[in-house]
Amino acid sequence: MSAFALDPRLEADTISLGDTFLSRLLLMNDARFPWLILVPRRPGLVELVDLQPAERAALMEEIAGVSVALSARRGVDKINVGALGNIVPQLHVHIVGRAVGDVAWPGPVWGFGARRAYDRAAAEKISQELAEALARILIERPRLARAYNDD
Repeated sequence: MSAFALDPRLEADTISLGDTFLSRLLLMNDARFPWLILVPRRPGLVELVDLQPAERAALMEEIAGVSVALSARRGVDKINVGALGNIVPQLHVHIVGRAVGDVAWPGPVWGFGARRAYDRAAAEKISQELAEALARILIERPRLARAYNDD
């Protein structure tokens, strides 16, 4: 069995925020949108159906937790969730906080305009804010983690 490795394009386009129970949590390095990506840490995954049923359920809980964290941010009116994989085939899920009237509204953020990278201070600030929010939402769910570890 091969080890988990993050796709080089995801590695290049994101800032790692750490690991959740199942996934590597990434911040898309585009300051125009609060945009997180979950990548299940299992080798060779392409589609959601490649996950075992308990892992799919865990991923949905992680998506929900990240969505709650992004929804709490000022100016977020809507959450977009997508797992396209047309350019990067490795299974990954985008969770994007959208604001009515943002630069891509009402269209999708994928491929819209030029990405604007975070400066170091802004990246550290949003990373810290999201880490704190997610610690309350995801990490404080030991009962859920135990349920999936029992499979």
